Amino acid sequence: MSLLVGSIAPPFTLPASDGTQWSLDACRGQKVVLFFYPKNMTPACTQEACDLRDRYAELRELNTVVVGISMDTIKSHLNFTSKKELPYLLLSDEDHKVCELYDVWQLKKLYGREYMGIVRTTVLIDEQGMISHIWPKVKVKGHADAVLEAVRGN
Repeated sequence: MSLLVGSIAPPFTLPASDGTQWSLDACRGQKVVLFFYPKNMTPACTQEACDLRDRYAELRELNTVVVGISMDTIKSHLNFTSKKELPYLLLSDEDHKVCELYDVWQLKKLYGREYMGIVRTTVLIDEQGMISHIWPKVKVKGHADAVLEAVRGN
């Protein structure tokens, strides 16, 4: 299933780094930046998370929730959040069901080896729960600025 701009964002609930169960439905009335990333503490993932951290105050002023999703455990998320002082929640999708729902669980290639994994993707959801922007196969440099610009434009 491919997600399309203008379609309803698939609802889900996942365990969060603050010990709660986080639900997309609870964010109606706010914009939501969902960023799917492969792994905590890797260079590109760390850069992406920190760039969004650095724009977090501006995003919050624009009534926007930021949430990161990977297959890492809650314990790993807690460590990552603490070390990098991330002000937003990270969600654990260990069985990659939400990643599949959002079509970011895909075949990847690295050094000739094929494997299934998370393709770095960001989805912007509007206050009514509709997908307003999708960034597939994100290149980290400048991405947080592009997200902030899109939030401002919605």
